[in-house]
Amino acid sequence: MIVIDTSALVAILRRENEADEFLRLIAEADRCLLSAVSLLETSMVLAGRTGNEAAWNDLDDLIEVASIEIIAHDTEQTQIARAAFLRFGKGRHPACLNFGDCASYALACVHDAPLLFKGDDFPQTDITVGWPTKK
Repeated sequence: MIVIDTSALVAILRRENEADEFLRLIAEADRCLLSAVSLLETSMVLAGRTGNEAAWNDLDDLIEVASIEIIAHDTEQTQIARAAFLRFGKGRHPACLNFGDCASYALACVHDAPLLFKGDDFPQTDITVGWPTKK
């Protein structure tokens, strides 16, 4: 099982350097989870970069083809995300987790699953990293 962060989806859809590796890891996972918060965040990022919602089709196709499960953000995740913000949030810690990051962090914690992401933020936390990176 793996939890996918917005940054990984954007990297895939923008065909960034990590895209093939991220796709391989998603394909190899027995289960892929995505927070409903991350789905919204990814949609907003894509629309913000293109100016419209056309990129959402590629996102929706990826979610369907990869059998990514969208998980509702519940009270337990909210409590974990709040604690993550206090520990690792922007303006509080070098990881500088934002709202969406805290949601991904919480989902990974609830499911005790590694997190697939791009960037330097999560390796500075206590989260299990879902792919080879510096920690």
